[in-house]
Amino acid sequence: QVQLMESGGGLVQVGGSLRLSCAASRSDFSINDMAWYRQAPGKPRELVAYITRGGSTDYADSVKGRFTISRDNAKNTVYLQTNSLKPEDTAVYYCYMTAIANVYWGQGTQVTVSS
Repeated sequence: QVQLMESGGGLVQVGGSLRLSCAASRSDFSINDMAWYRQAPGKPRELVAYITRGGSTDYADSVKGRFTISRDNAKNTVYLQTNSLKPEDTAVYYCYMTAIANVYWGQGTQVTVSS
């Protein structure tokens, strides 16, 4: 059984930054793809950023140039550096990992951007 533990969310003012982290409970197997999704109240969950094991990345248009996804394969950990935060970035952020045929989700961490 693998669990994902997220940290780094919180309350921040417009223009501020947060660094989200998500670590798998085991580091003895290879994670393929990692990603961050988010879900705002009343809206569907959406993909924010994606990174392959080889380091290729992709971002939602709404966060390009402001957010950066990275990973540490030795620690099975994924990070999301969020800069120049806007009120519309307020959401619960979920990390996502895939390994072989399994998909894992974190429990979510709240990011609130106040104006």
